[in-house]
Amino acid sequence: MRGGIIIVVLGRIFPFFLCSSLFFCIPVANNKKILYLALHRPDRSPSQRYRIECYADYWQQAGFELHHHAIISAQDDAILYRPAPAWQKMLILCKMIARRTADLLAAKRYDVIIIQREAFMLGTIVFEKSLHLCTKAKIIFDFDDAIWLPNVSEANKRWEFLKNPQKTAKIIALADTIVAGNRYLQQYALQYNPNVHIIPSAIDLRQYDLQKFPPKDYNPPVVTIGWMGSETTIPHFETILPALEAIYRQYGDKIRFKVVGKADFATPLLPIAAHPWTPDTEVAHINSFDIGIMPLPDDEWSKGKCAMKALQYMAMAVPTIAQKIGANVDIIQDTHNGLLANSQEEWIQQLKCLIDNPSLRQQIGKAGRQTLERSYSVQSLQQQWVNLLQQATNA
Repeated sequence: MRGGIIIVVLGRIFPFFLCSSLFFCIPVANNKKILYLALHRPDRSPSQRYRIECYADYWQQAGFELHHHAIISAQDDAILYRPAPAWQKMLILCKMIARRTADLLAAKRYDVIIIQREAFMLGTIVFEKSLHLCTKAKIIFDFDDAIWLPNVSEANKRWEFLKNPQKTAKIIALADTIVAGNRYLQQYALQYNPNVHIIPSAIDLRQYDLQKFPPKDYNPPVVTIGWMGSETTIPHFETILPALEAIYRQYGDKIRFKVVGKADFATPLLPIAAHPWTPDTEVAHINSFDIGIMPLPDDEWSKGKCAMKALQYMAMAVPTIAQKIGANVDIIQDTHNGLLANSQEEWIQQLKCLIDNPSLRQQIGKAGRQTLERSYSVQSLQQQWVNLLQQATNA
């Protein structure tokens, strides 16, 4: 409870302190500088990697410098998302406040400020509000999940009272431009701000380069069904375990299962090769899949998802089966560039369809790659971002 009191007090006094401090900051005479406020360091968060970090080179070519300012260090990360003594987490909180305060004091040096999901991970919007009141920089707010819904990691359940998902609406209202990852998120944002643009999460084709990997064998002796995720999203994979167990009973050693993202994952009725996720092995693991799967629970949070797993599979020409929900339905045309499934019976049917038809796997895999290149790659979307940045700096 003391942590909550501290945040409330800070929320009261920071706007006055920050505005007076920013008044004395001397702006640097550099144009087109972007202050990017993110929670995590580069290459740590999928949301950051596939929405902002992937564009840095292209923005540089267009005359924009991206300055990535994270508030959670690698050392603190290991404590923050694991069970740990309260005093350690409070110390990290104080360090984060200090880092973000330093960012605010330097904010007048920038022409554009991009906030990805939130500037600070607790319930206060004091930092966003101070930027809005005390700088002339245009604020762009980017988000790719239904973050207005409660969602707290198991390790931090005891601190849930410090969170405030409803702050998302307030941040959207004060931002100059909103970038949403899909139509569902856009409809939410339009309730609070009329200037909302859809830019999907994107794959960088320079990293997902098919020429760097051996040509895919669409008729291997054993078909690998693969899932890419994390420890926090493994429950999504578990939603279709009954379907996968039924498939294994029918096909036996003709198929194998691979999970990437939780190295210790195991289930008694299904032999699974589990691997940790690393940025260096991510693409190679996906390329080893013969079928990529993206199951999701049927809930409001899933409606806000931006189909990142499906896009990753499609980028490597891996035929994809995704839950029939949210952005998956916008991206995948059933039986053309992927397959959609909802119930356990549909998952069994779609898996059997691909297992039994190598030529269909090849057709769908190649069509998925073409869709990715045309509409969901960094290379196809980067000009939309450049246009927004130019509008912000020319306003």
